[in-house]
Amino acid sequence: MDEERMLHPSWIDKSPAEMAADSRLFIFSCVIAGLIGILTIFYTAFLWRRNINLSWMKAVARSKKNPKAKHKVPVAPHTWELEPVSRGKNLNCCACLQPMSPSQTLGPLIASDSFIHRCSICGAAAHLNCSSNAHKDCKCASLIGFEHVMHQWAVRWTELTDQSDEASFCSYCEEPCSGSFLGGSPIWCCLWCQRLLHMDCHSSMSNETGDICDLGPFRRLILSPLSVKELSPNSGFLSSITHGANELASSVRATIKSQSKKHKHNNETSFDTGSNGSICDISSESTADTPQNVNGSHATEENCIGGMNVGTPRQDSGIDKKMESKPSFKRSGSINQKDESQALRMKQRYELIDLPPDARPLLVFINKKSGAQRGDSLRQRLNLLLNPVQVFELSSTQGPEMGLFLFRKVLHFKILVCGGDGTVGWVLNAIDKQNFVSPPPVAILPAGTGNDLARVLSWGGGLGSVERQGGLCTVLQHIEHAAVTILDRWKVAILNQQGKQLQSPKFMNNYLGIACDAKVALDIHNLREENPEKFYNQFINKVLYAREGAKSIMDRTFADFPWQVRVEVDGVEIEVPEDAEGVLVANIGSYMGGVDLWQNEDETYENFDPQSMHDKILEVVSISGTWNLGTLQVGLSRARRLAQGQSIKIQLFAGLPVQIDGEPWSQQPCTLSISHHGQAFMLKRTAEEPLGHAAAIITDVLESAETNHVINTSQKRALLQEMALRLA
Repeated sequence: MDEERMLHPSWIDKSPAEMAADSRLFIFSCVIAGLIGILTIFYTAFLWRRNINLSWMKAVARSKKNPKAKHKVPVAPHTWELEPVSRGKNLNCCACLQPMSPSQTLGPLIASDSFIHRCSICGAAAHLNCSSNAHKDCKCASLIGFEHVMHQWAVRWTELTDQSDEASFCSYCEEPCSGSFLGGSPIWCCLWCQRLLHMDCHSSMSNETGDICDLGPFRRLILSPLSVKELSPNSGFLSSITHGANELASSVRATIKSQSKKHKHNNETSFDTGSNGSICDISSESTADTPQNVNGSHATEENCIGGMNVGTPRQDSGIDKKMESKPSFKRSGSINQKDESQALRMKQRYELIDLPPDARPLLVFINKKSGAQRGDSLRQRLNLLLNPVQVFELSSTQGPEMGLFLFRKVLHFKILVCGGDGTVGWVLNAIDKQNFVSPPPVAILPAGTGNDLARVLSWGGGLGSVERQGGLCTVLQHIEHAAVTILDRWKVAILNQQGKQLQSPKFMNNYLGIACDAKVALDIHNLREENPEKFYNQFINKVLYAREGAKSIMDRTFADFPWQVRVEVDGVEIEVPEDAEGVLVANIGSYMGGVDLWQNEDETYENFDPQSMHDKILEVVSISGTWNLGTLQVGLSRARRLAQGQSIKIQLFAGLPVQIDGEPWSQQPCTLSISHHGQAFMLKRTAEEPLGHAAAIITDVLESAETNHVINTSQKRALLQEMALRLA
C-alpha cells in the first residue's frame, strides 16, 4: 500500500475544493510575480531616463565651460530666493546636477532639510550649499555695447506653461524637442525668444544666423536689453547731486526774475487756483529728467482746472489767503516732487536709452498680496517672457513710482497691473501724479478677488480664466492687440460740517458703497489682516465673503439706515427707500465679483440713460440688505436705481462702514462729496471684436504719427479719446 501511494501524485487524493483553492493560489502568485516584474521594468526605465537626462545636463554644463564658444553674452548671476524643498521635487540642482531632495540640502541656520535656493528670474534651483558655485548664466537684462541681441541659451530648469505647441520643436531642424526615451541631443532654450534648440544643431545655426535673437513674438512688448544701461552704485548719487544743483540754480534764477518783476511793477501777481484749489504752476523750469519732458510739457490746462492733479488736495479759504500773501510758497508742490524724483534717482539701478521707434514696451506691476497671493509665480513667469527690468513688485515700501520713473523717457509704453481693483487704483493714482499729457494705457491681469474692472474690460474674472485661455502668452498677445478705451475717475472728498477736509481725498474707479456691503468688505479685510494664510484661493475668498454676508442677514444691523444718511445728486435731495440698508454709487456695470447690476431692468427705468464708464455720470443705487446682495449675485433680483448725476453728496449722521473699490474703512459722521476727477486710458481685450482690432491698429498709427512729428501729444490724446467714445 505504501508503495502505491508513493507512485500516485498527491493531487489525486485531493478533493475538488482543495484543487480549486490551489489553482487560485497559483494564479494569484503568478499575477503578483508579473506585477513585480512590470514595476521592476518601469523603475529600471525611470532610472535609465534620469541618467540620460543627467548626462544631457552634464553635456550642457561642459559646453558652457568651452572657452571657444562664440557670441558669449555677459555673465549674469542668479537671483536666489528661499523656497520650500517641496516645490523643487522634480528639479535638479543647476550646480551639482543632482536631484533636489531634502536629504541633500544643507542649511544649519534654517531648517537644513526644508529649504532650497530658487532663481526668481530663470527658475533654476540649487542646494543651499551649491548656489554659490552655480554658473552665472541667468538672463542678462542689459546688453549695452552689443550690436544685436544674442541668443542666450540655457537649460530649461522649469516647465514653461506659457508656451504654444509650435514652440516645442527645434527652431533649426524642426524636430520635436521633447525628452527622448533612448537619449538624443540635449535641449537648449533661449531666455529671450523662448525658442528651443538641440545642442547638436547649435553650431550649424550659429554659422548661418550668427546667434542673433529677434526677441520672439513679443519683441515689441519686451524691453530690449540693448536699451538697458546698468548704473554703477555711485552714478545715481552723483547724477542726483548734479540734477539738484541744476534745479537749485533754476529756482534761484526764477526767484530773482520774479523779485525784479515785482519791484518793477510794484504789485503782486496772484496765481490762479482751479475749481478744486489745485495750484497752476506754469513756471518755465528745467525738466530735463521729468516725465513731462518726454510725454509733452506740463499739463498746464488740466492743472488749472484741477482735472488731473492728485498731488494737491483742496485747500480751505484760510490756507488760500496765507498762500496768496506769500507767493514764495507757490513752488512748494514742485519742490516736493523734485525731492521725490531725487530719491527715486538714487535708488535707480538701470536707465533706458535709445529705444527703437516701433517699441511699445510693457511696464508690469505685481501685487503678490492680491487675491490668491500668487504674485511670486506670476513674477517668475513674466521674468522669463519679458525683461526682468520691466517687472516690478509692489509692496508697502515700493509703489509704482519706481517703475514710472524708469520709463519716464519712453515715448510710448503700456502698463500691465497684476492684482485686484485696489491695485489698479493704486497704479492709476501714481500715473496721475506724473502729469502725463497722454498717459500710458493700462491693462489688467485679474489676480484679486472681485476683479470687477477687469471683467468690464473683458480681461476675465480671475487667474483661472486666464490659464484656461492659454496662459500669459495669450494675455501678452491680447495686450498687443487691445483697444484703448476711457475710464472716468472720481474724487471723494471727506468733509466735516463746516466743509473742511478731514483727510486727503480718495479716488474711485468702480464704485462706492455705504453700510451693508461695506460691512461685509470690512469684516473680510479685518479677517485677512489677522489670518492672511486663509486667503490662498479666489474661490475660498468668495466663500468667506458669503459666510460674512450670511451673518449680516440675521442681525439687520442697518435697519435705521434711511434716517442715518442724506443723499444729494446735482443739488437735488434724493429720497432713500425705507427698506434700504445701503447705498451704492457705481461708475461701472460690474459689482461684487461679477454681478451685472442692470441685467434685469425693465421698462420702468426708461427715464435713465444707459450706464457708461466714460460719460462722466454716476449711478446711485439702493441696496435692500445683504439678502438683496445675494439675490443680485445669482440674478434673482435687480438693482434699484435712484438717480444719475455728476456731483453727489452723501451726508452721514452716524458712524457707518464705507468702501471704495473694495477697500473698506469705518467712517465717523461726515459728508462724502463725489466729483469728476479726470479720465484714464485703459486697454480692453478685443479678441473676438473686429472693431477692437481696428481700434488697436488706429492707436498704433496715431503713435507712429506722433513719433514722426506729424501730430503732437495733445492731438494724439484728443483723437484717442474721440475714437474710444465712438467705438464704445
